[in-house]
Amino acid sequence: MLPLGLALSTLLALPNASASPAPSVDAVFDSLNRLRHFHDAAISPDGRRAAWSEKGRDKQGQEELGAISVADVPEGKTRKLTAARDGRPHREHGAVFSPDGKQIAFLSDASKPRQLQVWIAPASGGTPRQLTHVRGQVSDPRWSPDGREIAFLFVEGSEQEPGALVPYKPDSGVVEETVEEQRIAVADVATGRMRIVSPANLYVYDYDWSPDGGSFAAEAAVGSGTNNYWMAELYVVPSGPGATRSVWKPPLQIACPRLSPDGKSIAVIHGIMSDEGSTGGDIWVVPLVAGSPKNLTSGMKASARALFWRSPAEILFTGFVDGQESIAALDPDGGTIRPLWSDAAAIHSFSVAREGTVSVAIRDSFREPPEVWAGSIGDWRPLTHVNSKATTWWGEGKTLHWQSDGMTIQGWLLYPKDFDPLKRYPMIVSVHGGPSSAYSPGWPSRWNGTLPSQGYFVFLPNPRGSYGFGETFTQGNVKDFGHGDLRDILSGVDAVLKVAPVDGNRLGITGWSYGGYMTMWAVTQTRRFAAAVAGAGIASWQSYYGQNKIDTWMLPFFGASVYDDELVYRKSSPIAFIRNAKTPTLVLHGDRDSEVPTPQGYEFWHALKTLGVPTELVIYTDEGHAIRKLEHQRDILRRSVAWFDKYLR
Repeated sequence: MLPLGLALSTLLALPNASASPAPSVDAVFDSLNRLRHFHDAAISPDGRRAAWSEKGRDKQGQEELGAISVADVPEGKTRKLTAARDGRPHREHGAVFSPDGKQIAFLSDASKPRQLQVWIAPASGGTPRQLTHVRGQVSDPRWSPDGREIAFLFVEGSEQEPGALVPYKPDSGVVEETVEEQRIAVADVATGRMRIVSPANLYVYDYDWSPDGGSFAAEAAVGSGTNNYWMAELYVVPSGPGATRSVWKPPLQIACPRLSPDGKSIAVIHGIMSDEGSTGGDIWVVPLVAGSPKNLTSGMKASARALFWRSPAEILFTGFVDGQESIAALDPDGGTIRPLWSDAAAIHSFSVAREGTVSVAIRDSFREPPEVWAGSIGDWRPLTHVNSKATTWWGEGKTLHWQSDGMTIQGWLLYPKDFDPLKRYPMIVSVHGGPSSAYSPGWPSRWNGTLPSQGYFVFLPNPRGSYGFGETFTQGNVKDFGHGDLRDILSGVDAVLKVAPVDGNRLGITGWSYGGYMTMWAVTQTRRFAAAVAGAGIASWQSYYGQNKIDTWMLPFFGASVYDDELVYRKSSPIAFIRNAKTPTLVLHGDRDSEVPTPQGYEFWHALKTLGVPTELVIYTDEGHAIRKLEHQRDILRRSVAWFDKYLR
């Protein structure tokens, strides 16, 4: 019998004797790791065939390998496409169909490990042939409109994978920056002869052929590609003789430059973006002859992610809207938006046929693991079923709306596995990276997928600064990092407590990158959290400015350099308020992180330790901003769950 004085809240928090024990973290990790991931979905111009890549792991567990599949649509009859002759797995991805749909170009390192080359194969099946024989980094092949040439992005002679997420090469001796430019190269399909067409001082992030094949639209920046994305301009690059010219210097960031079918204008996505490749914003059109750049979607309560010209009178685009993914059609003349599809699901890659409405997408949701789907937009059917037996380690996923500073904020709430409505549960707030990003209702991974299996609610907020609610909302934390966005998150926690059986005394917070910063910031601003796990977080914006290798990203978010306006950086620095921190905090970091260098982790950990706050710092060797090694991913999950269990159980 229960003691007479036992409170009802204590009764509800008692374990359910009939409930099955939680699975081990290793079992959940292994299950999530067995999930097969897809990327690079492409469809032939006539909509009859689809191709995609499936990620694979090397012997060390890193997702560096890949395999390409081709399937008939809608039958789904699938075959493998590979240049390998030795039977071993290779790095193969990036399949694209020729304009007539009869050939496929793709990337493979079958001829030499870790050296990708462009290969060509018959779309109907047959032996591939190697087109290029270059040395350096190769990516993003694209056919010319007449099918006689293939362009690709090329970093000549480089052995360093481009981008800020990979581990940086340690400095030694005299420190100086060596700039390796990614340029547009063109190879003749018949002979393999290659030429580089973009200037030697220009780093190209994305590009598109003109309809006549005489030039390219290019999103590019002078100098370091890693550091200068936030200053990229829109260029026209001739495919033959001629001078490259800038046609637009945008006030913020751009992505996805696409030339109109009549060759008269370039459509781009423009907005404030925190990382190259993490795209969101409004759709702008830049005329090439006369006129000024024009925002076609001003005031849109959504964020475009990718765009596709269907005709001079229609642009299709994918986007975030209210926490969900969407596809819509845009009239570039009148600016009218026609919604085509929106759902509580995530789309990771999308391609639409030139003829008709057939498309292919990589899609998943809280309930459906990733698969390749094809068909008319919104009426897709699965082409693959490889993840059909994947285990869901979480309960229901619900959207949630609440008010903060007069704005409507949205987030997702993941229920624990085997949820018991008679119990009260601890909850972890998981803050996304970015800040320009968003949580969508896709198949969870890592801690978002593991924590519900251990009896935790997981709250996934999209505070101001996130995509999906319009460009004004995405810019809502400019010069205000940590202030309004934390108020949004804490208001969201209050909203959860009203609708779910969460124990307000057992709250944790976690995140990586911007999410790691917000975790560090939160524990210096509030004592509502009883435990925290901060991954690649920023302790001091002042010291960070001089340590990281991508300092130009801070200019659009803070309005000036730290040397010109130190106060705007200080007011958002966790270290400035460190004496307020009492929350036990686990700090995690990769030792070769160019985006958030390890001194940030050391500084926060050292301060907490000095002030007597329970803390631990873990550094992962040979890791960049993205933790790639399987054993390190496993260790992060083990430590994170153990940390939260220690302080929230």
